[in-house]
Amino acid sequence: MRRLLIRPGAIGDCILSIPALQYLKADYTEVWISSSVVPLIQFADKVRSISSTGLNLAGVGDLGVPTDLKHQLQSFDSIVSWYGANRSEFRDAMLAAGISCEFYAALPPADYNGHAVDFFARQVGAPAGLVPRIAVQSGFPRATIAIQPFSGSPRKNWPLSSFLELAAQLPLAAEWTAGPEEELPVPLAPVRFTNLLDLAKWLQGARLYIGNDSGITHLAAAVGVKTLALFGETRPETWAPRGSNVTVVHSTPLAALSVESVREAANRLLS
Repeated sequence: MRRLLIRPGAIGDCILSIPALQYLKADYTEVWISSSVVPLIQFADKVRSISSTGLNLAGVGDLGVPTDLKHQLQSFDSIVSWYGANRSEFRDAMLAAGISCEFYAALPPADYNGHAVDFFARQVGAPAGLVPRIAVQSGFPRATIAIQPFSGSPRKNWPLSSFLELAAQLPLAAEWTAGPEEELPVPLAPVRFTNLLDLAKWLQGARLYIGNDSGITHLAAAVGVKTLALFGETRPETWAPRGSNVTVVHSTPLAALSVESVREAANRLLS
């Protein structure tokens, strides 16, 4: 059985989908996924970024499925896709090319009350309660606290001033990390990574990670580091990282979350 799994989405969405993807592993499994997540997919025989496959050209305007792509897709016995579920023109192009594909919604509906991991697992017949895991071999363990004070949306960010105040009160030194376009004030010097697997290894070496509702917070939880996740308007019942080392502090609005409550949660985890 040759199976292709196609999973678009942000870092956190893809990580929450990992148990469902793993459940579908076949004799030969190929995964096409968002480019930044490619290094994190460890169970597949081959992993490619969706952008490198030309899949985005299928169903655009009058275009069908490009010939080379058609031949690639036809080489699989099974295709399961979270890409194109909301694009009727893409599904029509695949059907016209004679390519059979199972389509699933890439996100739970707004009224869904369960956890996203269970939503994706149920789509493919996997059991509930699974936990995303990314195995890494870290470098040297560090007596530090890793902090990522950003996310994909400003409304999910605890105020940077609160993070700075928190860092000054923590019992261990704070190490900051940020994306390539995320700026921190001088004299903070964030550690930056272009490869998420390198970031995962770095996170795993810390004593504790603190971050917002973000893909990097899901990454920290998936590698097993103690994780303190700060949630505001987003429902943690659906979107919180899942794992035995995860603690969620929830406040609406997030800006009202006190430094004292986060410090106390961090100290409990460190103890």
